[in-house]
Formats: sequence, C-alpha cells, structure tokens
Amino acid sequence: MAGPSHVLKVRSLYKRILLLHRFMPLDLRALGDQYVKDEFRRHKAARPQEVTSFMREWENYKDGLQSQVLESAGREANVGKYGADLSAEQLSQLQDQQIGQLYELMLESTKSNRQFSIQGDSLNK
Repeated sequence: MAGPSHVLKVRSLYKRILLLHRFMPLDLRALGDQYVKDEFRRHKAARPQEVTSFMREWENYKDGLQSQVLESAGREANVGKYGADLSAEQLSQLQDQQIGQLYELMLESTKSNRQFSIQGDSLNK
C-alpha cells in the first residue's frame, strides 16, 4: 500500500492537471479530463516501477501544459496550441496498447465533429 506522502503527491498532480485543463477549449478539456481520470484510475494498483514511470510522464505532461497555458495567456481566450509531437524514439518505447490509446486520442481530438458537446460553465451554480 502506498504511503500518505505518495498519495498526497499523486492527488496533487491529478488536481493540478485538471486545473490546467480549465484553460483549454471546452471540447479538449472534456476529452483530457476523461483521459486523465481513466489513466489515474487504471494505475491505482500499478507496480512500483510502473508508478515511477507513470508519475514522471504525467509530471512532464503537467509541465508542458503549464508552459502552453502561460504562452496562450496573452492571446484570445481558449486560443492556443496544446500538445506536443512525439519523437521516433518516444514512439518506439510505447507498448502496443499505448500506441492504440494514442491513436484513438489523436482521432478524437482531430475530429471536426467531436463527441463532446460541452456548454460553458453556468454562472448560477
């Protein structure tokens, strides 16, 4: 079982990523939020060596997204470039299942008519 400090670190990373997603266009935010939730849930019982890699990659994602959000802060709302290209070396290190997930994510994020039809947050909550 993971210690309290590890749980706190994971929870903090998870919340920070979801917070950063708030700066993305609504359809990408919905897609990203669902993907993050699924991945963190899927890795709850991961082996220690998988956890180390998992946390490192999600920290890298958070850092990259934070930079992209800061870059787009001076631009028109929800306009900016999000994401990063993967090198051939990075792709070669992925397992078949990960490549399949990446492909599905790419298809969903580049659809002209995305699955997610999200309305803006209501002011009367």
